[in-house]
Amino acid sequence: MGGYQKKYLPIFFCVAVALGIFIGSQLNYSSNPTNILGGNAKKEKLNRLIDYIDYEYVDPINTDSIVEVTVNGILENLDPHSVYIPPSELQEVSESMKGDFVGIGISFYNFRDTIAVIQAIPGGPSEKAGIRGGDRIVAADNQSLTGAVVRDDTITNQLKGQINTKVALKVKRPGVEGLLDFKVTRAVVPLKSVDASYMATDTLGYIKINRFAESTPQEFEKALVTLKRKGATQLILDLRGNPGGYISAAEQIADQFLKEDKLILFTKNKTGKIENAYATDEGAFEDGMVYVLINENSASASEIVAGAIQDNDRGVIVGRRSFGKGLVQREMQLGDGSAVRLTIARYYTPTGRSIQRPYDSGNKAYYEDYLSRYKNGEMQSADSITVADSLRYVTPGGKVVYGGGGIIPDVFIPKDTNYEKEAITYALRSGFMSRFIFEIIEQRRPYYNSLSFEEFSKTVSISDKTITDFVNYMSKRSLKIRVRDYKDDLKRYLKAVMAQQLFGNTVFEKLINEEDPAIIKIKELSRE
Repeated sequence: MGGYQKKYLPIFFCVAVALGIFIGSQLNYSSNPTNILGGNAKKEKLNRLIDYIDYEYVDPINTDSIVEVTVNGILENLDPHSVYIPPSELQEVSESMKGDFVGIGISFYNFRDTIAVIQAIPGGPSEKAGIRGGDRIVAADNQSLTGAVVRDDTITNQLKGQINTKVALKVKRPGVEGLLDFKVTRAVVPLKSVDASYMATDTLGYIKINRFAESTPQEFEKALVTLKRKGATQLILDLRGNPGGYISAAEQIADQFLKEDKLILFTKNKTGKIENAYATDEGAFEDGMVYVLINENSASASEIVAGAIQDNDRGVIVGRRSFGKGLVQREMQLGDGSAVRLTIARYYTPTGRSIQRPYDSGNKAYYEDYLSRYKNGEMQSADSITVADSLRYVTPGGKVVYGGGGIIPDVFIPKDTNYEKEAITYALRSGFMSRFIFEIIEQRRPYYNSLSFEEFSKTVSISDKTITDFVNYMSKRSLKIRVRDYKDDLKRYLKAVMAQQLFGNTVFEKLINEEDPAIIKIKELSRE
C-alpha cells in the first residue's frame, strides 16, 4: 500500500464505519430502528463527521465522492454480489430490469457524426411512423443531432421523454432527395428479454431468454403458446450467457414446466427463516420434454430454473457448468437517486443444494474462477469438474447432483477454445461484427431494404472478399483474426448479423444455431 493510502486510511475507515450504520438505517429491516442503530447518536456522528470534512478539512474535498468510495468499500467486503448503483446508472439499470422505457423505439449507431438507424424496434413508435433502417436522424424538435460535438446523452435526452409527447424529426433517407419530416409519439418501448423463438424441428421448439426481467414471464408465455400451436411437444430453453435477474421471474418460468405443488426453490435468511416457492396448476408445458441449455455465464435466476428442472427430474440440462450464484439481492433506495443491491438470503434448489461458489478468498479470486476453468480442462471435459462428496444430493428419480459451485449439466458440451473460434465469437458478441455489417449494408441500403427474408436467404451470400475485408477491419482495431479453419463459421455469423439488422433477432439466432454442437446434440436426443 502506498504512502498516500496509508495516510488517509484512518479517515476512510471512520467514514466506512459510520456509513455502515447509515446504510442500516435505510434498509427497513425492523419496525424498531433503535435496535439496529443503537440510537440516533450514531447517525448524528456520521453527520458531524461529514460536516467536519466539508467545512474544516485543510483541502477542498468532494464529500459525495468519499461517500461513494466508502459505500463501495463496505459492499465489496460483504460478498461479490452486493453492489452500489450510483444515480447516473440507476435509471438505465431499472429500465433494463423493468423491461421497457419511454422513447421513440430505435436502435442506432453514431455513424460519421450522424444518428444512423440500425433498426426501428418492431411495434414501436418509430416503426409505426415509417422510420426504417439506414435513416439518418439529423434533428429533433429543431435541435441539430449531427456533428462530433453531439454527445450520446444529448441524443438520448432529445429522443426519450414523457409518454404520449411528440417529437418532430428531420430524417435523411439514402436515395431520397431532401429531408423527410416525421412526428413520432413517444410511447412505452419494450426491452425484449426473449431474444428468439422458433421451431428447430417439426416437434422441437426453441426459446432464448437473455435476462429475467419483469416482462419475461409474459414474453415467454406468448412465445410458448405460439410454438405449441405450431406443433411443439418438446422445448429447448436456451439460458446460455443469461446473468439472471428477478427471482420472481425465474419462479414463474419454472412454474410453466412443473406440476402443482412441486418445489421450485427455497430461501433462507440470516435468522434462519425459510420461504418455499411451489409450482401452481397453471403451467403451460408440464408434460413435454424440456432441454435447458446453460454455460459458464448462466447465473442466478438462470440457475434457479435449471436447478428446479434438474432436481425435479423434469428435463435434461445440456451444456457446461453454470456460474454458481446462490445469493438473493434486494434493491434498496438510498434517498439521493442511488441504490444498493444487498444480499438478504441464500437460495437452495429443491434437493437442498446451495450452488453458490465460495467467495472467502475475495472478489478478485471469485471472478477469476472463470480462468481456472480453462486451465484445469473443465471447458473441454466433464471429468475435470471438481465436486465434493459432502455436497452430494439425490433427486427423487435417483439422479446424483452436487452443490457448492453451479449446476453441472446432465449432458456435457465442450467449449471450442481454439484461438480462431474464440476471436470470431468475440467479434460477434462484442459488436465489432455488427458495425462492420452495418457499413456493408449502407453501401446498397435501398437494395437490402427491399428484400424479403426468403429473398435474402436465397440470394445473399458472404464472399471471400468480404471475409478478407472483415479481417482487415478487425486488424485496424487491434484484433487479429485467422480464419483458416473457421471460414464457414465466419460466413454464417456475418450473414446472421446482416439478417439481424434487416429482420430481427429470431432469424439471427436461427442462423447462428444451425451448426451449434449443443443444438445438434439436443436434436439427436429429441429423436431417441
